[in-house]
Amino acid sequence: MTSTPIDSTSWPQLADRLTRALHPLAAPIAITFLDAPRADIPAFEAAMPEPTPDGRTGRVAAGCVFWMHGAERTFSTAPADHANCSVGSYTHGLLSLEEAATNADVGALVESGWVSPEVFPTIPAVATRPASISYGPLAETPVHPSVILLRLNAQGMMVMTDAMPDLRIEGKPQCHIIAVAHERGRVAASVGCALSRARTGMGAHALTCAIPGAMAAEVTGLVEQAANVDGVVTRYAATDAQRFR
Repeated sequence: MTSTPIDSTSWPQLADRLTRALHPLAAPIAITFLDAPRADIPAFEAAMPEPTPDGRTGRVAAGCVFWMHGAERTFSTAPADHANCSVGSYTHGLLSLEEAATNADVGALVESGWVSPEVFPTIPAVATRPASISYGPLAETPVHPSVILLRLNAQGMMVMTDAMPDLRIEGKPQCHIIAVAHERGRVAASVGCALSRARTGMGAHALTCAIPGAMAAEVTGLVEQAANVDGVVTRYAATDAQRFR
C-alpha cells in the first residue's frame, strides 16, 4: 500500500471517519517520534517516584500508560518519562537491548517464564532513539503523527481485519505494535498483554491497533468500505432472522 500526503487540516476529519467506522473505545491517538521537543506541545507533568534499586523510575508506570492519557489531551514526553518499564523503553527505541536486559523488571519477566531470553531480541523496536515522543487525540494533533493508535473492541477489530486481510495480529508485549507500524510500515494489532493491562487498567475486552501515519488516508478508506459492507450484511442477516421469531 502506498502512502498519501495529508494536509494537517485533514486529521480531525480522519479521526471522525475512523470513529464512525470502528466505534473505538477511546479517541484515536496520534503518537509522534520527534527529533527535538516542540514548543507548541506541553510536557507531560507528573512527579517521578523514588527509583527502584536498579534505578528505574518515570512519570508513569509504563509507556503504554501514556496511551490512556493521550486519548484525552496532547502532551510530549522525554525518554526518562518512560524509563520505569524497560520493555516499553526498548520497543520505543529509548533503551538498547543490552541495557534493558540488565534491569530487574526484565529479569522478573524472564524468571516468571513470561518471556524467554531467546525471544526478547526478536521483539520489534524503534531503530532511532527519539528525543521526544508526543501523544494526543488524533483530531487535534499539531504534527503529522508517526503512528495512529486505536483502542478497539472485538467488533471494531472484526472490521479492521475485513479492511486489512493481511493485518498482523500480535501478542506480548503489546507496545511493540508501535514499532511494527513505525519501522515496517505495516498495520499491526495486538490482543494485549498482562503487563500492559495491569499497568494501564485497560479493560479485558479491549484490543489495540497501530496504523502508520503515512498510511492513514488509505487505511481509513478501506475501513469505511469494510464497515459499509458489514452494515449491509448485518441488515440482511437481521431481516432474515425475523423468520425464526
